[in-house]
Amino acid sequence: MKTNITKILFSVLLVVAFGCKDEPKKTDTTASEEEVTENTESVAEITIEKLENSPAYETASLELQAPNTDETLTSGEAKFDFDIQNYELGAQTNSDNANLLANSGKGQHIHFILNNQPYSAHYEASFSKELPDGTHHLVAFLSRSYHESVKNDNSVVVKKVQVGQEETQELDMEAPTLIYSRPKGTYAGKDTENLLLDFFVLNTTLSEDGNKVRATINDEEFIISEWAPQVLKGLPKGEISVKLELIDAEGNLIEGPFNSVTRTVTLKE
Repeated sequence: MKTNITKILFSVLLVVAFGCKDEPKKTDTTASEEEVTENTESVAEITIEKLENSPAYETASLELQAPNTDETLTSGEAKFDFDIQNYELGAQTNSDNANLLANSGKGQHIHFILNNQPYSAHYEASFSKELPDGTHHLVAFLSRSYHESVKNDNSVVVKKVQVGQEETQELDMEAPTLIYSRPKGTYAGKDTENLLLDFFVLNTTLSEDGNKVRATINDEEFIISEWAPQVLKGLPKGEISVKLELIDAEGNLIEGPFNSVTRTVTLKE
C-alpha cells in the first residue's frame, strides 16, 4: 500500500514538473521588419544653395523708351520699346549654369512683369501688350538665358502706368518691395533636378541683421539674407508650392501689395 502511494505521488510530481516547463517563445518579427523598412527608405530632402559663377554683366542697362508713362494711356494695345546697352538679347549666356538649370533655347531676354503677376519673356527690345483700364506697376529686367535676373542699378525698369481714368491698386514706388521671378511653369526630366529660385528686391538691402526673404517650399522654410539667385534641389515630382515673403529683422512681413506671393510649379518625369 505504501509503495503504491509513493508511485502515485511520484507520478503527480512528474506531471506538475513537465506541465510547468516554459514553452519556447515565438519570435514576432513583424515590428522589426517594419522598422528596417522604415529606416532603409530614402526620403528626399529639399535643399537650397546659392547659385555661383554667372557672368555679372555689371554694365548692362535697360531703359524704357516708350510708352511715355508720364501720360495716361488709352486701354488696349500698347507698344513697349526698350533701349538695351552692353547686353545681347537672343544670345546664349556663356556659363556652365546653362547646363545646370532650365535654359531657354531662344537665349537672353527681358522679364516683363505687370502687377507682380508671372512674367512674360521677350527676346526683342520692342513688343506690344494689351493693357486694361487701371493703375499698373511695371517691373522689367534683363534675364540670362537660364532665367537668372541681371542685378544692377541700371538693369531694371520700374514704372507706374496709368491706363484710363480709373485708379486701382496703388503701390508706394519708394517702399521696400519684393518682385517674384522664378521658378515658373512646368519642368520635366533633367530640368526638375535643379530649380532656379530668383526674385528682384527694390528699395531695400537684404542682410543677416536686416530685411530678408523667407522662402517656403512645400511647407519647409528657408531664410535668404543675401540678394542672390538660389538653387532648389531634392524636390518631389508633382505640384510644388513656392511662397516668397519680404520680412524685417524680427521676421515680420513688411507691408506692401507684392511682398507676399505664392506660386505653384509642376515637376514631371
